Amino acid sequence: MRMTDPDFLHYLKTGNMNLTENFGIPKVKGIKFKDLSKVDLLGFNYCTNPKTMEERENAFVHFFLPDHYIERVWNAPEYYETVFSQYKGIVQPDFSIYTDMPKAMQIWNHYRRNWLAQYYQAKDIRVIPAPNWSDENSFEWCFDGEPEKSTVAISSVGTQLNERSKRLFLLGYQQMMSRLQPKIVLFHGRIPAEITAKMEGSNGENSPIIVPIAAYQERLRKIEMGVN
Repeated sequence: MRMTDPDFLHYLKTGNMNLTENFGIPKVKGIKFKDLSKVDLLGFNYCTNPKTMEERENAFVHFFLPDHYIERVWNAPEYYETVFSQYKGIVQPDFSIYTDMPKAMQIWNHYRRNWLAQYYQAKDIRVIPAPNWSDENSFEWCFDGEPEKSTVAISSVGTQLNERSKRLFLLGYQQMMSRLQPKIVLFHGRIPAEITAKMEGSNGENSPIIVPIAAYQERLRKIEMGVN
């Protein structure tokens, strides 16, 4: 790569980043909250809408969306810095790591999600870590660079469609809990019954707080329909 070439891989911006030893994944800092009642999630696809921007004071922009939305941020991180700085913060971008993707592509998407998280943290934008995984083989690297004992956000959307995807989601969730030991888990989507049962059976000691959190636009839709 010549210094005059467009830096579309953001290679030239990576020199000062804090990377892991094993895979060279950018490290993401943890985050803590004192008051979760003032935490809203707003989909990235709404974050430049003038109407939703009026309610941005407590909103974190999330990326539990199709990848083509997140590609826009990867391709123009500087531009979206000015957008995200107007919000409370963002949830770590969530590039997909599907089980049928080649391993190299999965690791590349994990690298990119962590790269964007560390990039925006360096710009003083608050970032909620959002661990992700595919199958058992991904456990070797998918938590590389993710912080321990932090608040995290995860999404179950699309993971409960069949028995295999349900099993893999629960396996990854257990690995996340064991390795990262999060203090609070913000849950986007339906909480599987197996996790709910563990919550109810927990004595509270060393157990994380699990918070179901609807995206802002979902709550707005319910208000418009008159649903509490």
